Amino acid sequence: MFPPYHQNFDLMDDLSQQKVPFFFMVDFLMENVEVFQENEINKNSLLIDFQNFKNIKEVEAGNQEIDLKVFSESEENYRKGFDFVKENLRLGNSYLTNYTIKSEIEINLTLKEIFYRSRAKYKVLYKDHFVFFSPETFVEIIGDQIFTHPMKGTIDASIENAAEILKNDVKEKAEHYTVVDLLRNDLSMVANDVQLDEFQRIDFLKTQQKNLYAMSSKISGKLKPEFQNKIGSLMKTLLPAGSILGAPKPKTLEIILEAENYERGFYTGVCGWFDGENLDSCVMIRFIEKENGKLFFKSGGGITHLSKFADEYKEMKNKIYVPIH
Repeated sequence: MFPPYHQNFDLMDDLSQQKVPFFFMVDFLMENVEVFQENEINKNSLLIDFQNFKNIKEVEAGNQEIDLKVFSESEENYRKGFDFVKENLRLGNSYLTNYTIKSEIEINLTLKEIFYRSRAKYKVLYKDHFVFFSPETFVEIIGDQIFTHPMKGTIDASIENAAEILKNDVKEKAEHYTVVDLLRNDLSMVANDVQLDEFQRIDFLKTQQKNLYAMSSKISGKLKPEFQNKIGSLMKTLLPAGSILGAPKPKTLEIILEAENYERGFYTGVCGWFDGENLDSCVMIRFIEKENGKLFFKSGGGITHLSKFADEYKEMKNKIYVPIH
């Protein structure tokens, strides 16, 4: 069972029915739901840079050379959770499990400087607590249409024929098919006429450390009447996001909570901006959090029965980057 839902989901329903703009954040376990009307955003030390909404001033980005040191989780520690996940996959308790860890990092920038200097589709700085720079849309609503863009599968772009390798890799393809299928089913709970519009699109992600290719698809549907102008009810039904959880959802969540030796918090949760008519939301990944004065980068990937330990450990480390160039 998922944890009890927060009353702020009801507030989101009320505001969206009244067509009042607001920004929201829901953590991974749906235990913390924060809602900010437009006039409350700046009071809460919240900086937002979305495609359709920004509350930031353009500032001089600075040209200071980035010094990022990563202290990755040891192979031994990573393997404990990985083996537990693989055993559950073998037993048929899950067929895709998104396994993540946190790695300590040191960087010669503040969270605010990281926010301003990074380049991403979605960026948020929350107080001096966390910053993320996510490339992944969760759901968009335009009129009565809903869209989702599952992103699953990455590869180092410097590898020869990297995009073709990614598209044809048996493990990555299986993982992508699974997430597309899962999100098609999820969308069917809130929408009719659900269809796959685009499959296995390859996006280029430029970073200072290394460039990556990521694989995405696009799914759309027409919102059911009971979910129109009800953003809270919609999120309550769709979350946790399938792309960062796995399938089937309830059992896979149990596996994740046992395998991971830390709390995700807002990492892999969802946040979004409702402008009074339409919604744009993202999955909170590529995430740096401050804990007791130290910085931690949370990262991971989808594990299937085809996953190899060395490949998954490498992918988890590949995703520890800051998109500054």
